[in-house]
Amino acid sequence: MSSPEENKSTAANVLLSPDTILQSRYRVVSHLGKGGMGAVYEAIDLRLGHTVALKQTLTSDEELWKQFEREARLMARLNHPVLPSVSDYFTEGHRAFLVMQYVEGKDLANIIAQQPGPFPRQAVIAWADQLLDALIYLHSRERQIIHRDIKPHNLKVTPSGQIALLDFGLAKTQVEAAGEISCTSVFGYTPRYAPIEQIQDMGTGPQSDIYALGATLYHLLTGIKPTDALTRAAALVSSRPSPLRPANEVNRAISLELAAVITRAMAQNPRERYASALEFREALRGVGRTDEAAEIEFVANAAPIESTILEVGEATFARPGHDRAANRRLSPHAIAALFVILIAAFGVFCRYYPWRLPPTPQSQTVVQKSQVELAEANKGTGSAQTRTAVPRGDYSRQLTPVQPARKLVRRSEQVVSVLN
Repeated sequence: MSSPEENKSTAANVLLSPDTILQSRYRVVSHLGKGGMGAVYEAIDLRLGHTVALKQTLTSDEELWKQFEREARLMARLNHPVLPSVSDYFTEGHRAFLVMQYVEGKDLANIIAQQPGPFPRQAVIAWADQLLDALIYLHSRERQIIHRDIKPHNLKVTPSGQIALLDFGLAKTQVEAAGEISCTSVFGYTPRYAPIEQIQDMGTGPQSDIYALGATLYHLLTGIKPTDALTRAAALVSSRPSPLRPANEVNRAISLELAAVITRAMAQNPRERYASALEFREALRGVGRTDEAAEIEFVANAAPIESTILEVGEATFARPGHDRAANRRLSPHAIAALFVILIAAFGVFCRYYPWRLPPTPQSQTVVQKSQVELAEANKGTGSAQTRTAVPRGDYSRQLTPVQPARKLVRRSEQVVSVLN
């Protein structure tokens, strides 16, 4: 016989069928998609008569339910054209739901599945400009918000060519309690688009969203998924070439300047990325963009496609927790890299440092004595300007006082050379 907890867990994971009515108000029309954190439906608000999006959490974990409610409260306060608004939150039948603005169009993961290959450069830059405007809005709020899950699955292109940023399930926001500011969030990431600090749970910030957007732009511009941050870190530690090829080498239509912008946004070290979304946007505008979003017609299947099918091995991993920026620990890869750097620095130091010992008192005495002997020898040869006549062929006596002096010079030079 099943326990109440098992029944609750089973109910939380069951998808809704069409025509299901919730709260005597929302009628489910169709299932739009499913991810690691929840499912989304198209529904009709019977009271107001318009279409809404229902997001259902697929878990019975109370901590994740609390995060789900925080997501509703968070998005209800947002007002930006790129971000959908939230109008309601409720629980029913051991399930929790968000009622959100319904955004028409197709998500980029769907479009990529139907039309593989690079997207038009001008369209991608125009979308990036809109997304960065939204990130500037989120990052500069009094209670800063970090999205932490920017990827093609969470981006929808509207019929007019605009972009929308969805799913704040992993978003981190500042919470003020008892006069102190703390960050509340759920630990999670999508490997291909998450920065190294998020994967290792070492604390996230605005630069984490900059990396995720850079990785998403790389995918859209090249048509291939970016190499995950852990694989790149392993290659760096083992002194192998980076497995992430520059975007202009993958797609020749991309300029060197645009590729450099994407590379900087995807830097492994957060301090080497752009300092803010504003700086990132200015860099993209510097390489050129269209003033208006490009009108692009995408031919894609209208049938809903689940994200777990689109991105095999790219599911979002999540668990309850808090962002641990204060308890940072070096990973084994980072420790190994630091050890290699220290060894290399010591080798360079040993190679170029002039290893010379300071002269000892004994050596100074020997040098001074040699100099005195040399001075006396030179003094003795000052008046000896002529040589003693000796018979031709008798070379045993053919020595002048100058030659011993030269021997003393060589001896003193040898002593000084040895001591140095």
